[in-house]
Parts: sequence; C-alpha cells; structure tokens
Amino acid sequence: MHAMDRLARSLDDLRKLVLELTARGVVVKFHKEGLRFTGEDSPMSNLMLSMLGAVAEFERSLIRERQSEGIALAKVAGAYKGRKPSLAQEQVAEIKSRAAAGESKAALARDFGVSRETVYQYLKSATV
Repeated sequence: MHAMDRLARSLDDLRKLVLELTARGVVVKFHKEGLRFTGEDSPMSNLMLSMLGAVAEFERSLIRERQSEGIALAKVAGAYKGRKPSLAQEQVAEIKSRAAAGESKAALARDFGVSRETVYQYLKSATV
C-alpha cells in the first residue's frame, strides 16, 4: 500500500485491517511511511502504526472541516447550488402520471435513463 491514509479513514479501521490481513499471512507494507507489518510485529511498530494512523485521521478531519466551511461560504455567496436535477419538471409530471396509471418503476427508470431510486425520489417529492 502506498500510504496509510489510503487504506483506512480512521485509526480503528486501520488497526483492524492490518490485524486481519497479517492474521491471514499477508505482509502489509506502507511505502510512504516505510513501515512493514507481518503479524509478528514489535511494540514499537504497533506504536508507529497507531501514531501515524492517528495523524492521518486528524488530517482527514481537518480536510472535512475546511471543506464544510468552504461549502458554507459558497452557499452564502450563492455559488454552491448542489447537484442539478436529473429530470425536467415536465418529465417528472409524466413519471408521476404514468406511475399513477400503474406503470412499473423499473420501466419508468429505463425510459427516462435514471435509476429506480431516482424515480422513487421524484414520486415522493411534492413538486410537479
């Protein structure tokens, strides 16, 4: 593996994955950190795994925090509007009428090129 933070997003997951893999006989090597785990690891290597994993988890939480702040600022500025709707209002109205007539959701999804979940979301929404 190139780096610890690519394998897991939390320290608990990282430790669990490394333990599971080494229990199966897999040698886990992190090139970026220069660490190697075989299952017969010393207390020092376990300490390094925990410390570097904690740092990676901390960095990830900082990234998420900055991302949330950036999105909030963009929303205030009117630059962040989210994902565009998959279907136009006319298509939504047609889906609702065809579904009310008994047409299957899977057929509607195929006809409109969306997933069944998207069809269900539009059927659940109040806007037409």
